[in-house]
Amino acid sequence: MKITPLAIAITALTGSLNAWAAKPAAEPISPIQPAVITNPKLVELGKKLYFDPRLSKSGAISCNSCHNLSMGGTDNLKTSIGHNWQKGPINSPTVLNSRFALAQFWDGRAKDLKEQAGGPIANPGEMAFTHELAVDVLKSIPQYVAEFKSAFGTDAVDIGRITTAIAAFEETLVTPDSRFDKWLKGDKKALNEKELAGYALFKNSGCVACHNGPAVGGTSFQKMGVVEPYKATSPAEGRSAVTGKDADRFNFKVPTLRNVELTYPYFHDGEAATLEKAVDVMGRLQLGKQFTTDENASIVAFLKTLTGKQPNFKLPTLPPSSNATPQPKPFE
Repeated sequence: MKITPLAIAITALTGSLNAWAAKPAAEPISPIQPAVITNPKLVELGKKLYFDPRLSKSGAISCNSCHNLSMGGTDNLKTSIGHNWQKGPINSPTVLNSRFALAQFWDGRAKDLKEQAGGPIANPGEMAFTHELAVDVLKSIPQYVAEFKSAFGTDAVDIGRITTAIAAFEETLVTPDSRFDKWLKGDKKALNEKELAGYALFKNSGCVACHNGPAVGGTSFQKMGVVEPYKATSPAEGRSAVTGKDADRFNFKVPTLRNVELTYPYFHDGEAATLEKAVDVMGRLQLGKQFTTDENASIVAFLKTLTGKQPNFKLPTLPPSSNATPQPKPFE
């Protein structure tokens, strides 16, 4: 048989196609990578500020109150409790893996974690303080002044440095090594058949159009209620409150699904108490699909494999107040 240049070309092309077909397709979700700490003194300062309730008017509410690191970085309430037992207008999203989000808050009004950190301190319905009073409190505590100098090079204390430190700590709150991450990295025994079937449904049904990337979400704003309208119990308008555009009404940041087993209840109004309810509602309202009981159970089984290694660190011992530290006012 005579081998012609055309035959050689066809053989080479066929080999390339076979190699391409044998290569596994890239997954829409990527593994979470462990945090890399470049300024440990700044992170340690931020950790103390994150847990310090003296940044609130009452002296009782800290960042950890609504984003409890023992509870998946949230508070497991439909809406959070603010100063003087005020009912919050919206569900508290998890702080875990929030570094991967395109913006912060459900409506994306803060461009990053630093900008977000200053919001609750001055919000009258949350910590009910002012940035000026928060600075005065920290300036009055000698150990804090020394730690600001150690972290920043000078002992100046201002709201910019406060939020920079809190954000630096929050940047470390990632949750690698979930069973799904292990599967992505090649451990094919990390997931069972039901969980794999759930992941296949998750992809084939279109969930990955919004829930993708390392955080399995957080990278886009989407309308809540695409196929059917969603009847919310929260007054939140979504992205339109930031942009002023009616087209953005009811557009919210897609939440991360990392650790979703821990971060109930679900949606911006906290109306879905269980993962099963959340999967059912999302299927009908966003995809126009009614999942069967078995399909729902498979997707839920997959979602539970996204729970990663939770932040594990020594709780900070907060520096004592001085005689000059402003006193909290919990009942005003």
